[in-house]
Amino acid sequence: MSNIIIIGPGHPLRGGGITTFNHRLAREFLQSGHKCSICSFSLQYPSFFFPGKTQYSDEPAPEGIEVRPLINSINPLNWIKVGKLISSEKPDIVVVRFWIPFLGIALGNILRRIKKNHHTKIICIADNIIPHEHRPGDRTFTRFFLKSCDAFITMSEKVMNDLRVFEKNKPARLVNHPLYDIFGEAITKEEARKKLNLPPNEKIILFFGFIRSYKGLDILLQAMADPRIRKNGIKLLVAGEFYENEKYYRDLIKKSGIDDLLILKTHFIPDKDVRYYLCTADLVIQPYRNATQSGVTPLAYHFEKPIIVTNVGGLPSLVPHEKVGLVADPEPLALAEAILRFYELGENYFIPHLRTEKLKYSWANMVRTIIQLADDLPK
Repeated sequence: MSNIIIIGPGHPLRGGGITTFNHRLAREFLQSGHKCSICSFSLQYPSFFFPGKTQYSDEPAPEGIEVRPLINSINPLNWIKVGKLISSEKPDIVVVRFWIPFLGIALGNILRRIKKNHHTKIICIADNIIPHEHRPGDRTFTRFFLKSCDAFITMSEKVMNDLRVFEKNKPARLVNHPLYDIFGEAITKEEARKKLNLPPNEKIILFFGFIRSYKGLDILLQAMADPRIRKNGIKLLVAGEFYENEKYYRDLIKKSGIDDLLILKTHFIPDKDVRYYLCTADLVIQPYRNATQSGVTPLAYHFEKPIIVTNVGGLPSLVPHEKVGLVADPEPLALAEAILRFYELGENYFIPHLRTEKLKYSWANMVRTIIQLADDLPK
C-alpha cells in the first residue's frame, strides 16, 4: 500500500474536468487499498486571471476524500510552507496535475521542497505541455516545472510529443483518459429532455463545456447556418459557461440568422445535471481549432453518445471514424457535412462500436500505470 498525495484542484474549486478527474482518481486509489488525499489551492488564480464568473462550486464535497486547500499560486512564502509540510509527511508518491504554465512556478517550487526528503516520487499527469492560449513566459515556466518531476503520464500522443521537446529522457507513459463515470447512469432521452424542458422528438446535437476560442464554437455556429441543417430540423444545444467575450458569439448568432436553431444554456453546469445534458443529445460535437485530449470525449463514451471531433491534436485517435463517431476538418462546411452524415447513418449505427471501444478507458489502468512508474524509478 502506498501513501499518495494528488496536487491539483479539488472541492470547492470549480476546475471543470480537472477537479472531477482528481476526485475520481483519488477514489480509485482508495478503492485499490492505497492511502490518498488531495492537496488543492486556497487561491488558484487571481480574480483578474480567471475568465469565468466564480472559481467556487456550491455542490457538496465528495464523500470520503480528504481535500486540503493549501496552495496559494501567487505567494512564494506559501510555496515554501506547503513544500516543507508535504515533504515532512513523506508520501510515497505525489501525483501532480499540469495544465497551464502560469502554475508552473508555484508547483515547481513546492515539488523541489518535497524532493528534499529523498523519498517521495513525483509523477506528473500532463493535460497540456504547450497551452491552447499562449502567454509570455509559457516555455520558461513549463521548463521550470518539468525539471521538478521524476516521470510523466500523458493522455494523448500530441502531449507526449510536446513533452519530449522539453524532456527527452525521463520516463513517460501514454494512458487513455479514463471514463467519467461519476455522473450517474444513463437515462432515456425522453426522461432527460423532460428534465430540461426540451422537445421530445427534435434532432438535437450538443456542444458541452466551457466556451473558449480554441474549442471552435464559432466554427460550429457557422456550420449551423448551412441551409441543409435547417432543412433537416437539426438544433444545437450549447451547454457551458462563457470563458471569453460573449458578445462575439451573440453577434455571430444574430448575423447568421440561427437564433431559432439554438438552445443556449450558457451557465456553469453542475455535476448533478451533467447526465441530463449528455442523455438529451443525439450526438456530442467538439469543433475544436486545436486540442490535446478532451474530457468531453470520455464523458460521451460513458453515456454512449456518438461524437463528432475535428481532425486536430489527439482527438481523432480517440474517435475511430464512422465507428464511434465522425472526424471532420475544423471548418464550417466540413462540420455541416459530418452532422448530416451522422443523421444519415443513424444514432444506433454507432452504439455497438461505442460499447466495445469504451472498455479501453479504465481508472484501474491509470492507477496501475502510476504505481508501476513510481516502482520503476531509482530508489
